[in-house]
Amino acid sequence: MISYRFFTVILTLAMWAGGLRAAVAAQAFIIVDARTGYVLQEQESKQKRQVGSLTKIATASVVLDWAEHKSGDLNQTVTIPPEAFVGAGENNIKFQPGDAISLRDLLYAALVQSDNIAAYALAHHVGSTISSVAPAASDAKITPVDIFVSQMNALAKQLKMDRTRFVNPHGIDDNVKSLPFSTAEDMARLSCYAMNKAAFRFYVSQKTRQINFQRGSHKMGYLLRNTNELVGTRGIDGVKTGRTAHAGECLVLSANREAEIVKQGPMTTVYPRHIIVVLLGSANRFAEGAGLVDRGWQLYDQWAAAGRLVDPKKNL
Repeated sequence: MISYRFFTVILTLAMWAGGLRAAVAAQAFIIVDARTGYVLQEQESKQKRQVGSLTKIATASVVLDWAEHKSGDLNQTVTIPPEAFVGAGENNIKFQPGDAISLRDLLYAALVQSDNIAAYALAHHVGSTISSVAPAASDAKITPVDIFVSQMNALAKQLKMDRTRFVNPHGIDDNVKSLPFSTAEDMARLSCYAMNKAAFRFYVSQKTRQINFQRGSHKMGYLLRNTNELVGTRGIDGVKTGRTAHAGECLVLSANREAEIVKQGPMTTVYPRHIIVVLLGSANRFAEGAGLVDRGWQLYDQWAAAGRLVDPKKNL
C-alpha cells in the first residue's frame, strides 16, 4: 500500500515544479542528480540551441580521454599555431602565434577563462596525433582540428547526445558554415561524464590560476580568472560558462553537499549528493543559476524523502 505521505511528497514536488517554471526566464534548463541521471526538473531541455563555450567541456573531455587512453603527456610543450587566431574573438591573455605552452596550461586557459585560442591549440595538437582516425591522404582539406572535432562528435554519440553537433573546439557560432547546436539535456549528459574525471573537476573548480608560456627567450605569465562567478558559493565546484549572440548567456553548474548516510537495521547506505544544473538562453545566468541550484536542492530533498524513486522515463 502506498502511504498518504508518499502522495504528499509527490504533490510537493509538483508544486515546486510549477513555481520553478514561473521563476526562470531562460529559454531552457535542466536539473539532474549527477549520480543517477534522474531529472529533478526541466524546461525545454530537448530544444536545440547554440551553447557557446559550453562546447569546451567536450573539448577538454576529448583531450583528457586522449591523455588517459593514448598516454598523452599533458606536461608536454606545444606551439600555438597561427590558425588559432582566425576568428577567435577576444585575446585577453595576449597570446601570439609561436608561443610555447604546456597542454595542461592550455586546458586551464580553456576551462577557467574560456579562452578560444587555447581550445583551438589543444584541438590542433591532439587532432594531429590521432592517427587511428586520420583521413585519407588524398583529402588534403581535412585538418587536425577537423579530426579532433570528429572525436568530439563521437563522444557525443557515445553519451547518447542525439541532439548535438559540434563544428569547432570553442563554440564560436559566428560566420561558420553550419551552426553547432546542443540541448540542456545533452549538456547535462556531457557534464556528468566530465565531472567524473578528477582532473576535469580540479580544473573547473579553480577561481584563479597562474599559467606560463614561452615567447622566444622570454617567459610570460598570466593569472587566469574563472568566468564562472558562482564557483565557491552554494557548494558549487564548477563547471562552465558560455555566451554568443546566438546562444545568449549559458551556464552549467555542479553543486555538492555532504553525502547522506542512511541506516536501515544492519545496513548502512551512503548517498552522494551532487546535482548538475544547465541553463541556456538566459539574460542573467548567474542570478538564475544560483536560484536553480537552491531550488534544485529543495527538489532533491523532496525526492530523497520519497525514497529516491527513479523513473526510467525521467533519467538522462
